[in-house]
Amino acid sequence: MLQLTHQLVLGSKSPRRQQLLSDLGLPFEVRTIEVDEAFPAHLQAHEIPMYLATIKAEAYRPTLHPNELLITADTVVWVDGKVLNKPADRNEALDMLQMLNGRSHEVYTAVGLTTVSEHRGFYDRTAVTFSKLSPEELAFYVDHYTPYDKAGSYGAQDWIGLVGISSLEGSYFNVMGLPVHKLYQELKAFDRHQ
Repeated sequence: MLQLTHQLVLGSKSPRRQQLLSDLGLPFEVRTIEVDEAFPAHLQAHEIPMYLATIKAEAYRPTLHPNELLITADTVVWVDGKVLNKPADRNEALDMLQMLNGRSHEVYTAVGLTTVSEHRGFYDRTAVTFSKLSPEELAFYVDHYTPYDKAGSYGAQDWIGLVGISSLEGSYFNVMGLPVHKLYQELKAFDRHQ
């Protein structure tokens, strides 16, 4: 069992990230502030969540105490050289799901570990393949679940993940928004070097 010298702070409103960090058995405090999630247009794939996890860390840094270690994260879906973030409305959610329907895409989650004096970042990549679903199935998902707070308009843990994801290459938890296997190792390494 990991015993950290720092008090963990999770800078995220995401219930999935909160649950995954809780499942690691580590005590933590949730702290939330509003952060502008705009990013430079030239960024590609993993560069986008790395940038966003870092700007979130910088926004939270003034709230940190010397004994605290902040965890920030961001997840994007990458397909056809385009990023799919959270959908603005029903039509955009359906458009995104249609882009992913019956094919593969990549999910990148980046994580920042930040103290008052240091910041480190890492990311993980998972390849996800969707089965072909009917327009009615896609509409059912959008109308009965909550795709609006999820990159790419879907949650792997939701109905669409149960019926639509035919294969995963990489971490399932990365697709949920937190690569906990890598986070655990990074926390151990971070604590050793303090």
